[in-house]
Amino acid sequence: MSKIHVTTTINGEPAEFLCEPHQTLLDVLRNELNLTGSKEGCASGDCGACSVIVDGRLMCSCLMLAVESTGHEVTTIEGVAKGDELHPVQRQFLQHAALQCGFCTPGLIVAAKALLDRNTNPTETEARYWLAGNLCRCTGYDKVIRAVLDAAAEMRGETVA
Repeated sequence: MSKIHVTTTINGEPAEFLCEPHQTLLDVLRNELNLTGSKEGCASGDCGACSVIVDGRLMCSCLMLAVESTGHEVTTIEGVAKGDELHPVQRQFLQHAALQCGFCTPGLIVAAKALLDRNTNPTETEARYWLAGNLCRCTGYDKVIRAVLDAAAEMRGETVA
């Protein structure tokens, strides 16, 4: 089977790679492009550890074929910060200690960013609903939700304690 040439944009930069037709975007990100922040937790779209943003939509990269990224804008956890400047979600995750083992953290941060890109004033219920596709065995989610809500407030220009 011959490899397919893919041209896309990843984290704001043009990207090209060769992949097998059956390779998932997650496999290519991790194994071909060395973007290892996205994790494989379930390979069935149930845990959210591999979350990426494709053209503004939150996606499980374990369910998307790499060839499907052709011509699209993909944002991974590596593209959330702008250089040395953390995104408000990342700052608030640190501020609230909203992580423990860290395995799910990249997916949670990407999912939270996708939410806040659409709605910078979510209710707690909306934030919980949005993040329901991201499983975490360590945190209990309360610190995560507080971090997301404070990131939203920061993005709105409000003072965050």
